[in-house]
Amino acid sequence: MAKDKYDASQIKVLEGLEPVRKRPGMYIGSTDSKGLHHLITELIDNSIDESLAGFAKNVWITLHRDGSASVEDDGRGIPTDKHSSGVSALEVAMTKLHAGAKFGSGAYKVSGGLHGVGASVVNALSKQLKVTISRQGKIWEQEYKQGRPTSPVKTKGKSQKTGTKTWFLPDPTTFKDEREFKYKLIEESVRERAYLVPGLKFFLKDERSGKQKNFYFEGGITSLVRHLNRNKIALSLPITIKGEENGEAVAVSLQYNDSFSENIETFVNVINTKDGGTHLTGFKMALTRGINDYAKKNNLIKDGGSFVGDDTTQGLMAVVAIKIPTDQIQFESQTKTKLNNPEVQGLVNIIVKKGLSEYFEEHPAEARRIIEKVSLAARARLAARAAKEAVIRKSDLGSGLTLPGKLADCQEKNPALSEIFLVEGDSAGGSAKQGRDRHFQAILPIGGKILNTERAQLDKIIRFEELKDLIVALGMGIGETMDQSKLKYHRIIIMCDADVDGSHIATLLLTFFYRHMKPIVEEGYLYLAQPPLYKVYAGKESIYAYTEKERKVAIEKFKRKKGGQNFRVQRYKGLGEMNPEQLWQTTMNPKTRILKKITVENAQEADKTFDMLMGKEVPPRKRYIQTHAHFANLDI
Repeated sequence: MAKDKYDASQIKVLEGLEPVRKRPGMYIGSTDSKGLHHLITELIDNSIDESLAGFAKNVWITLHRDGSASVEDDGRGIPTDKHSSGVSALEVAMTKLHAGAKFGSGAYKVSGGLHGVGASVVNALSKQLKVTISRQGKIWEQEYKQGRPTSPVKTKGKSQKTGTKTWFLPDPTTFKDEREFKYKLIEESVRERAYLVPGLKFFLKDERSGKQKNFYFEGGITSLVRHLNRNKIALSLPITIKGEENGEAVAVSLQYNDSFSENIETFVNVINTKDGGTHLTGFKMALTRGINDYAKKNNLIKDGGSFVGDDTTQGLMAVVAIKIPTDQIQFESQTKTKLNNPEVQGLVNIIVKKGLSEYFEEHPAEARRIIEKVSLAARARLAARAAKEAVIRKSDLGSGLTLPGKLADCQEKNPALSEIFLVEGDSAGGSAKQGRDRHFQAILPIGGKILNTERAQLDKIIRFEELKDLIVALGMGIGETMDQSKLKYHRIIIMCDADVDGSHIATLLLTFFYRHMKPIVEEGYLYLAQPPLYKVYAGKESIYAYTEKERKVAIEKFKRKKGGQNFRVQRYKGLGEMNPEQLWQTTMNPKTRILKKITVENAQEADKTFDMLMGKEVPPRKRYIQTHAHFANLDI
């Protein structure tokens, strides 16, 4: 009966920062690379809040050799005087959740921090942390371990400057798989913030590599749009719209380019709301209405039709940045990735619609170029719909009776338990079909080169046989009819030869998924299989090597055996060289295989890379190849 006991002794109260250490994902999203870097951005955003309040002019970010990091600003400095709770205000801010100046209406009118948990969460998830305050002519300091102060706040000397410096070492017991800050990710994050806060200087230094960059932009979001569009052909100058009402400010900059992809970055008080929210909805509504109204007024739409949202965002690069009083802002969670303020949708809609209409009237030539771009997208959408309907009629997919003939489906119907291998070539596809576990593994052979979807409209994609079969096999549709809930497999595994052609096919498939089925990438459903490069064997004993290092280790192991020279090394250039049993053992068996999950840590950088490698602009691709040519592997 003891184990069934349930009384007051079972109710646990987590005090101080214990909730953060117990459930870190609730506060920083995850404990992987994304969560680790969230710590440093929390501190950077605190410094930015000081700038938005009219005080800080400079922010210094340093990555130290021992894996720690520090963020310093020249703002007012966190108060160190005694709080009503009996301890220093600094200690309260660093050790208590939901404690900060952003709850009141005096210290910060606009800030990215909202819940008063930023600095305290960083403290809770740090093995060690030290805060140094320059304020009122003195230097104050306090140190912590795993969120707990090791001593009271102490004075360390005199200072004529003001500001806050926070040094911290992430706790390895929390960040077990990812403990190293990535300079590139922090650089992009700092660059982005520099565009959003004109006049604030950022100094980024990496002591590990010696890298150092400074950021300062006066052009604001207009400069950011130009930066994001730098590798594309722009159809006009950036259109920048600004407005303010009831203490809420809206700033939008947009520019169309010759691509088919959409990239809209949204921000609230400098925080990147990656999941959008009401400000994004308001912007899209205004864009669609504004373009439709102008096109109809000037007879630029045929047959009395109208454009839909997807038409107006094709080839669009835009930044939507709003500022809301701190005490009014509503984020979906502490990670601040989605805005929930309902009134913002109407405000953004009104301001952007008015600004866009005025721009079109004053710049008719640019307006017509944009309408032509949108019209092309609309025609492609209608053609794609006709192509899909033709495919459905031809294959009877409307009743769900016919799947691609090449597909060997699995028996499992639960998507979470099912996986599909996209296998290069019919030969390897045949081996995979024989070697698979039919219960949960489906096989779809992919023959020949795949269409480069970076430069293809949707109607052309749907007519391409290999991609049409893939779309049908996955079951979630594409374009305006995409329904992620109908996806049949939650592990989609690209399995190609370990050679140049295989890498090319894999890149083309990755381009297709990133551009046209992005939810699959965002949800973490896309993988790359890693087949072995070598088989080192003697007699009945064999070792599969997936890297050059593993090959050398295997060779040394055979050399140490009796008669150790009697072994052979086989280089696998294609999946077809393996029989079904070998393919299962090395590449398909969940217990022994190696899979690489495809993630997009930085969407802007990914977009730039895909456009550079797969787009029509040759010079950027040529420069990249010349720079990275020494990494190429040639099979001769």
